[in-house]
Amino acid sequence: MPRRTVKLRLTLLYGGLFLLCGTAVLVLTYVLTRHRVTAGEPAFAPSPRIPRPPPADVPPPAGLPDGTVGKVVDQAQKALADQRADVLNELLVQSAIALAVMAVLAFVLGRWMAGRILRRLRTVTSTAREISATNLHRRLALPGPRDELKELGDTFDALLARLETSFQAQRQFVANASHELRTPLARQRAIGQVVLEDPDADVTALRTAHERVLAAGEQQERLIEAMLTLTRSHAGIDVRQPFDLGEVVREVVDARPSDLPVRTRIEASPVRGHRALTERLVVNLVDNALRHNVPRGWVDVSCAAGVLTVTNTGPVVPPAEVERLFQPFQRLGPARTGEGLGLGLSIVRAIAEAHDAVVDAHARPDGGLSITVRFAPPPPS
Repeated sequence: MPRRTVKLRLTLLYGGLFLLCGTAVLVLTYVLTRHRVTAGEPAFAPSPRIPRPPPADVPPPAGLPDGTVGKVVDQAQKALADQRADVLNELLVQSAIALAVMAVLAFVLGRWMAGRILRRLRTVTSTAREISATNLHRRLALPGPRDELKELGDTFDALLARLETSFQAQRQFVANASHELRTPLARQRAIGQVVLEDPDADVTALRTAHERVLAAGEQQERLIEAMLTLTRSHAGIDVRQPFDLGEVVREVVDARPSDLPVRTRIEASPVRGHRALTERLVVNLVDNALRHNVPRGWVDVSCAAGVLTVTNTGPVVPPAEVERLFQPFQRLGPARTGEGLGLGLSIVRAIAEAHDAVVDAHARPDGGLSITVRFAPPPPS
C-alpha cells in the first residue's frame, strides 16, 4: 500500500469529489432526458395528410385486408419506442465513457495541483530539518500570495526570530554569569594565597582574611539566589492567588529604613499572582531606588489600582541606556555599580512578564529613574 501522504489524500479527495459530482450530473441528465422523451407523450397517430382508418362499421377499402392500418400504427409506435430506448441507452453509455475519461483526468490534474500547493510546505519541512541552534538566523521567506501557507511560513519565521533572540540571550546570560561567579572565586583564591604566603601572618591577619572570604562567599550566594529567582520568573506561574499589592508594598517600605526621605501613597490594590515573587519585585525596585541615589535625594513610592510606581533621584541616566539596564548583568558605569549584582531590574521585568504586567521606565531629566509596573486587573468574581 502506498504511504498515505497529504498529496495522495488531496488527490483522492479531488478525484473523488469530481467523480461524485459527475455521477450526480449523469444521473440527473439521464432522468430528465428520459422524462422528457417518454412522459406525457401522446400515442402515435398518423399525420393529418394520411387518411385516418375508417370506422369499424365502414368496410375497408378495396384491395386492403382487414386490420392493415391498425397493424401499421402498432408497428410505428413500437419502432418509436425502440428508438427512444436506443437513444437513452446510447446517452447512458456515452456519458459513462466521458465520465470515466474525465475522472482519470481529474485524478491526474488533482495530483499535479496538490503537488503545486504542497511545494511551499515541502520547503518549510526541508528548511526546518536543516535549521539548528547554530544557524537560527535562516528564514523561510516563502514567496507567493498571502494565503494560509504564506501565513504559516511567516509564523515560522517569527518563531525562529524569537528562538534566535532567546538563544542569544541565554548565551549572553551564561557568559555574564560565569564572569560574575569567577570574580568572587578569584578574590577568595587571592586572599587565601596572600595569607598563606605571608610567613608572619598572625591570628588577626588570618581572621581578617577569613572574614573577607566569607564576604566573597556571601556575594556568591546572593548572585546564585538572584539567578535562581530570574530563572523561576522566566518559567512562569502555575497557580495564581489573589492578594493585596498595596499591603506588599507597605510591608517592603516599612522594612527598609533609610536616611533618604521616602514618600509613599499606597492604596489597596487587589491583584492575582505569586505573592512571594511580587514581593521580590517590590524589594528590587525599592532597593534599586535607595542604592542608586544621591545625597539629599528622595524616593517616591505610589501604589493604586494595580499600578506601582517607584521614582527616585540619582545620577543622570541617558534615555537610550534605560532599556539596557533591564538586561542581566548590565550596569550604567561605576556610579551605579555599588554593591549591586546587575540583576535587580532584569528580575523585575521577568517577574512582571510572569504576571502579565507591563513595565515602563524612563529617565528623569534631573537624574534618577521613574519605573511603573502595571498589573492586569483581577477577573470579576
